[in-house]
Amino acid sequence: MTANIKDVARLAGVSVSTVSRALGKGPVSAEVRRQVEAAVKATGYRPNLSARRLRSQRSQTIGLIVADIRNPFFTAVSRAVEDAAYRAGMRVILCNTGEDPEREALYMRLMQEERVTGLIFAPTRATIGGLRAQDFDYPVVLIDRAAASGEFDTVVLDNRGASARLVDHLVERGYRRIGGLFGSTSTTGIEREAGYVAGMSAHGLIPDARMIAPLAPAAEDAALAWLAEAERPEAIIVSNGLFLLGLFRAARRLGLSIPRELAIAGFDNEAWTDLVEPGLTVIEQPVETFGREAMALLFQRLKTPTAPTRTVMLSGTLIERASTHALTRARFKEPL
Repeated sequence: MTANIKDVARLAGVSVSTVSRALGKGPVSAEVRRQVEAAVKATGYRPNLSARRLRSQRSQTIGLIVADIRNPFFTAVSRAVEDAAYRAGMRVILCNTGEDPEREALYMRLMQEERVTGLIFAPTRATIGGLRAQDFDYPVVLIDRAAASGEFDTVVLDNRGASARLVDHLVERGYRRIGGLFGSTSTTGIEREAGYVAGMSAHGLIPDARMIAPLAPAAEDAALAWLAEAERPEAIIVSNGLFLLGLFRAARRLGLSIPRELAIAGFDNEAWTDLVEPGLTVIEQPVETFGREAMALLFQRLKTPTAPTRTVMLSGTLIERASTHALTRARFKEPL
């Protein structure tokens, strides 16, 4: 039979209200708290956290809604958020939308029901345009995606600048026909596509961007079809680690030599990108900094609710590997 608070009170030799105060960090002596904690352990009692939240109106819980937990970027960010919350004595409720607006709406309702202290949120492209601070009765910090309204504290990467930097890198190494494969369901993918187009235009080159759903199999299928075309690109830039994996698999299935027949570059410095042969050139995102900065903004917002909103824009680091080595001298001298 499940133990209840009366069982704990009886074993500890105190009243039910004293047990409640002790478990809620209320005013009781150290000895009484020790007795109650021992009784809880002996009975296996589990406090009704939902009822306690209703009484206190505070959950000491941080909500975290991410777009795709399979994406190592969000896995690492989630870990950084959880570490910061743990140090602050708070818990984290983690939800994964899979870039699905219906699931996203469900989890937003869950956060309301759980009376979270605050929310760290990577919204889908479908909903970000309609987000308003007045729709939440707790502070919200956006990560990886920024709302045009400017009503939320935000931590983002300089996506446009990072994509343009990859274009510059490839052009410097002699590549001219440079394609781009970008996610269609997030503002992150859209911004990286825009940076790629701007970078190509700055060099007088014709951009060739393909937009697809954010899945590794979709990236592999799209790359297989693209690389089978008569005028396939000399190089392809992709917008995340899942796409990078899909493109690499496609090149291997077609037996293409990297970088002699196809140069590859993208985002996310995952462990495997340095282990494959050749190693892949990537933009490394400061994933731990994303999590730490998001939590810092959230705590600041809790402390000063009326302060102006802030946007922290982080820079990526270009890590050059053999997948984008320079073209042969003959091809390098081809006219633009």
